[in-house]
Amino acid sequence: MFEQKCQGAVDVISGGDRISGEHVEELAALLEARLDRGQPQIVLDLQSIALIDSSGLELLLDVQEKCQRMGGALKLANLGVLCREVLKATGVGARFEIFRDAGGAVRSFVQ
Repeated sequence: MFEQKCQGAVDVISGGDRISGEHVEELAALLEARLDRGQPQIVLDLQSIALIDSSGLELLLDVQEKCQRMGGALKLANLGVLCREVLKATGVGARFEIFRDAGGAVRSFVQ
């Protein structure tokens, strides 16, 4: 179960245990709702995420593109070892700003 909280003008999405299968649809709906509200500044806190599959990677890239078109960004934080390796091996990680913690990612939007 993913959850969203607002920190100033930035939405932070966290929770869940993986971004694969039916979890991709749940996360997609949450992210799309943020974008539909005109909120392109999003931090995805991956602290509890153990796995991201190809459909999850596609979702991240799609949302990043939409955020950028709206003048914002999707930033990633708290990556575990496996998530970091998946992003590195696929080259997807190069498309994102990645932060050690969600607070640093949130602060980067105002710098």
